[in-house]
Amino acid sequence: MDLNADLGESFGRWTLGDDERLVAHITSANLACGFHAGDFRVMEVTVALCADAGIAVGAQPGYPDLLGFGRRPMAYDRDEVESLVRYQIGALEAFCRAHGVEMQHVKPHGALYNRAASDPMLAAAIASATAKFSGDLALYGLASSEPMANAAADAGLRFVPEAFADRRYLADGSLQPRAEAGSLLTEASAAAAQAVSIAVDGRVIAADGSVVALAAESICCHGDTPGAVQIALSVRKALEDAGIAVAAPGAL
Repeated sequence: MDLNADLGESFGRWTLGDDERLVAHITSANLACGFHAGDFRVMEVTVALCADAGIAVGAQPGYPDLLGFGRRPMAYDRDEVESLVRYQIGALEAFCRAHGVEMQHVKPHGALYNRAASDPMLAAAIASATAKFSGDLALYGLASSEPMANAAADAGLRFVPEAFADRRYLADGSLQPRAEAGSLLTEASAAAAQAVSIAVDGRVIAADGSVVALAAESICCHGDTPGAVQIALSVRKALEDAGIAVAAPGAL
């Protein structure tokens, strides 16, 4: 099982997350590319940090919405989505090359991620932009998302179905909206228990108490969740204690 987190989300003098401590507990990092978060210096420093930690690096393209952190839906057509995704992958690739890092994957961010999970057009645009950049890149998406899985397959990409340790689910397998109470799991023990349930049993308990089947190859701990470092540490320890090998997809 891969354990990933979103990194490089600081901007200028504003710091978000504790990336330097978080990299010790994860196996893959999704780096903001300057549209929803991050900037040119943050991107370079974060690539170097991941290189030193020996973890897999991926691009996390999002909507151009710094004020909303990429979590607000925006209206773009397919060609525009392809261009904005391609632009961001290319920007991160420049820093990866400078530091001798081979980019491993692409994972859309925020509203782009959530909308693509149910929108075949958006999913196809993201997959196409990724595949035209490099067919060797894996594409991360919500484990319950047929549009993302199908788009990746159509583009000839490896699809990495992803689940979340620190987010509550709805009965249909989608994530409970952040605006709703209880949507975030901020207790490390609760996040660890959910991660083990996903990895061992292939299921989570939804907000309404129903059981949701999830077949995931990667588990995410958000870098901006309160207590993110302790959550990631606890999740990894719980997975390993359960006999789950924790490694990036390319190493499994």
